[in-house]
Amino acid sequence: MAAAPTIPACQVCRERVASLQRKADHAECLLANGSKLRISRFLAANVATGDEIAFPLFTSPVNRGTELYVTKNSRFGHGRDLYQAPIGYVTQPQKNKRNQLFVSAEVREGSLGISSILLRCEVLRDYFYRIPRGGTASDQYTFYDVLRVPAGASPAELRVGYKLRALELDSAGAPHSDHVDVERAFNILAQPELRACYDALLTDAEDPAPFPYGGFGSLLAAGERSHDGRAFFANRILAFLPEQRQRQFHASLRKCDFYDDRALYHDPRRKLEFWIDHAALHMVWDSSWNQWKHLLGAKMQINATFVQSGRYQRRLDKWELASQETALPSRLEVKLPADIQEQIETARKTYHRFGQYSTALAQIRLRIESQAVEKSELEKMCAALRIPGDFDVSLISWRPDYDRFFYRQLSRHARRIYLFRTEYILELEKFVAVETPQLGHATYLFSKPMSMEGFLEIYTKVTKDDIRQNRRNVAEKLGFLGRVIHGANPRVWLKELRRRSGE
Repeated sequence: MAAAPTIPACQVCRERVASLQRKADHAECLLANGSKLRISRFLAANVATGDEIAFPLFTSPVNRGTELYVTKNSRFGHGRDLYQAPIGYVTQPQKNKRNQLFVSAEVREGSLGISSILLRCEVLRDYFYRIPRGGTASDQYTFYDVLRVPAGASPAELRVGYKLRALELDSAGAPHSDHVDVERAFNILAQPELRACYDALLTDAEDPAPFPYGGFGSLLAAGERSHDGRAFFANRILAFLPEQRQRQFHASLRKCDFYDDRALYHDPRRKLEFWIDHAALHMVWDSSWNQWKHLLGAKMQINATFVQSGRYQRRLDKWELASQETALPSRLEVKLPADIQEQIETARKTYHRFGQYSTALAQIRLRIESQAVEKSELEKMCAALRIPGDFDVSLISWRPDYDRFFYRQLSRHARRIYLFRTEYILELEKFVAVETPQLGHATYLFSKPMSMEGFLEIYTKVTKDDIRQNRRNVAEKLGFLGRVIHGANPRVWLKELRRRSGE
């Protein structure tokens, strides 16, 4: 016995379409009850007089993200209904009872009783991947043919091919659909996982076809509702618009994992991940950059359109959806600082010297393990050990995930800088700051001591936990003012630092 359909959480309007009036940028449906409903021209092209439209009453006009169900006039047969809904995560391909590959898209905040949209992989293949079927000449084009690049093209060659094709279409005044086809081809091939799936589909069209970028957007599909009303079986995708937003920010190059032909930028704090090719960065690299990238402070300016994506991860014996955003390759722009080559050479040189003078640097690390030593004294020690004078000794405590913005802001105002274990102790005009150059740490603030030597004598014999818990009144003795969390936005840290320190 079928389960009862879900009761909608809000009032739903269900009315027949009496007539349609198409206008320049939209269309109006005159419903049987005399009310009017504004819809897009694309949706109107799939709606006819006599169809029944159901939608939540709190949405009018109907936009691309609005849930809407169109029951086609019965004379057209079954499987022709339309369903438009905002979807979330789409599962990976799996087999149903008929041994057919399909995916399931969850309906987000649905009001019509439908909780999921089921799509066979062949439906995804026809809409997103456009695998050649051997019909007309246009049906035989692969995405590589669309971009006019060989099947073995590198990521950089794909981008160059895409840019050239876009310019050609602009010059020829080609229709918008041609631009969409070129952009779709590039966005599939420029994402390594999707390209691997596409290449597999070219070899065997029955291979699993995943939903690109994991779903998250507005889906309009044709098909029919299940018997219990909870699912919609889609036999054709009419349109899909991913959730997207424009973002512009600065990103550290050290957060990239460099491969020979591309780089992957991953930022857990911002929940961002995207691929960069040589043509996008206007620079050539190889995997050896991973050895010294933590010494590279350069940041690239990112201007891109990001789409929502995600995957389920198992945590504490349960599955949780980990969401993130990724940049569409076709909408990615990267700008590097003017002195990038100089910064790269400096980082390479520093890394080389770490290896060249490893024995001498080990002596310095051993000394600061037990006592705080002023940076100027360590520089003298470097000179005695024949380490070149332009070597920045503070880098021996640096960690790859640290944003040097924090150290730079403190050091430019510091009277004296001490190195102790993996920390910097900075004496400023009105306070003392302790900074650990690693991700996940905070800046510890202390009031200005009467004697810096006395402060160091106490500080080097206690732990951070002792200070936070004020064991043996150590926090009072040191004049502990509190911690300033680094956070995702360094400017917020800087504002809080100024407020607490009075500087």
